[in-house]
This record gives sequence, C-alpha cells and structure tokens, in this order.
Amino acid sequence: MGRGSYTANDWTKLRNAFSEAKKTDSLFVRETYTAPSKPLSGVFREARDNVDSPESTPVIIGFDVTSSMGYLAEELALNSLNKAIMYLYDNKPILCPQVMCCAIGDCKCDRLPLQVTQFESDIRILSQLTQLKLEGGGGGNGGESYNLAWYFAAERTCTDAFEKRRRKGHLITIGDDFCHSVLTKSEISRVFGDDVPFDISDEELISAAEEKYNIFHIHIDKGTNTDDRVFADWQKLLPGRTAAVEKNDISILSELIYALISVGEGSTPNEALSSVEQCAAEKAAKSLAYINISDNNTISF
Repeated sequence: MGRGSYTANDWTKLRNAFSEAKKTDSLFVRETYTAPSKPLSGVFREARDNVDSPESTPVIIGFDVTSSMGYLAEELALNSLNKAIMYLYDNKPILCPQVMCCAIGDCKCDRLPLQVTQFESDIRILSQLTQLKLEGGGGGNGGESYNLAWYFAAERTCTDAFEKRRRKGHLITIGDDFCHSVLTKSEISRVFGDDVPFDISDEELISAAEEKYNIFHIHIDKGTNTDDRVFADWQKLLPGRTAAVEKNDISILSELIYALISVGEGSTPNEALSSVEQCAAEKAAKSLAYINISDNNTISF
C-alpha cells in the first residue's frame, strides 16, 4: 500500500464520477446487516516507504458515522479530505503523507463499530473512503466509540516512520458526542478478536497510541445544550489537543485537519493558517483556540 501520488485532477475525475445528486446514499455503501461478528479480526494496516513515498508519514482520519452524522462523511468525501491533502502536498508540513480513514460507530450496539481503509498516497484515499458502510447506528447511550481508533492505531498499525525514523504520525478523530470512557474486554474481543486480560480506559488507549501518533479531536458543535459539556469532556481527555467547529462551518474541516497536522509537526496554529485564505483562516483560528502542544515529533527510545 502507499504507492502512487495524489493530484487534484484525480480527485476531480472521481468527484465527477459520483452521482450528480451528490447524496450520501449515492456516495457510500449502505449497511446490509450481514457483517461478520469480528470484522477486524487479524486486520493490520501498514504505512511503508516505497519509491513514490520514500519517507512515508501516516495520517489517520477517524470520523463518526452514527445516527445523523452522514453529512460528515459526505463533506469529507466531496470536499474536505481532498482539500486537506492538497494543503499537505502544497505546504509540506509532513513528507509523503499516507492516509487511512476510519468510520467510527458505537461498539456497544453497532454491527460495524469500526471500519478502516488502507494507508494510501493517491486517489485510492478517497475511492476507498466511499466503500465504507454508513451504518447510521449509535445507541443514545451517552457516547460513541472513538476509542476504537486509538486501539487500532496502537495495536494494528505498523509504520516505517516509527520503526525507521522514530517519528510520529497523526491521528485525528471527528465527531459530535462524548467518547465512551473504556473499551471492555468483551468489546475488544468482539470488534478485534483480541483476548486481553482487562478492560482498557481511554487514558490508557491514548497513551498507547501516542507512542506512534500525535492525537487530536475535532468536536462538532451541533447547537444543542450538551455541546459545552461534550467539549469540556474532550478537553479533559485530550488537553490542548481538542478543536471545536460549528456544524454550519463544517466546510473548514480541511483547514483544521491541515493545521492540526502542522501543529503536531511543531508549528503554531497561526503559522499553520498563514497559508490559508483569510476567511477560512479566521474561522479556523477560533476553532483552534484551545490547541496548545509542546511535544517534539521525534521519539526517544
């Protein structure tokens, strides 16, 4: 995986191949409720160097596909992911991005609580994205399973950036709800087929994934009375690594993704946004107001 290179023209051709209606139902595969009980049993993903990506950098974008969140998948497929990738190629905060997408649901009730694409460097990033199934589940149970992305990153990804160069990749989750506070033994067994001795807390999962990735979260403000509590909870979980964007401003996701990756590489939010058009930069700056990290991206062993 990870061969080839990405161009805006490739995306334009793919986008034109989508239904003219540009509806979520025509872009994504709908869940048919025939999923196996352990869809990720034995599944690993690799971000490896090759002739096209001699210094590969893994990027994981995880997004909520529960309930009414289909608009988020559509925005990523039609606009934001392409634009974010072009920012990365044009401004080069990282070398040779290899992008993997995760569709995140609720492991307490969904049949497909986590789906993952391969790490790719070309238009397959987007073509594989649209092959993910939008289950549209979630259980109204006080959260979603964003923590599945951290478990997968820690336990099921192998990267040359980490193994050869002692460099971190980047993992960004996007959604509008709380995160369940723990992955239970039974949930890990059902989703991944792994036999672990204990339940694993979010803090432990983040700590494990942070060995190989800079972790961020983008909270989508729906305009409800729970938004402040959700954002505050994420701030406790990922202090200085949580951004917020209003649902009506979802079009600046590309700028936020690009800026967070740049911050993970040592830039300030203002430095990262200096290459973004002014209107989008102003909105993104407000969203990034609480972002503040000081970690160096080089890992010491």
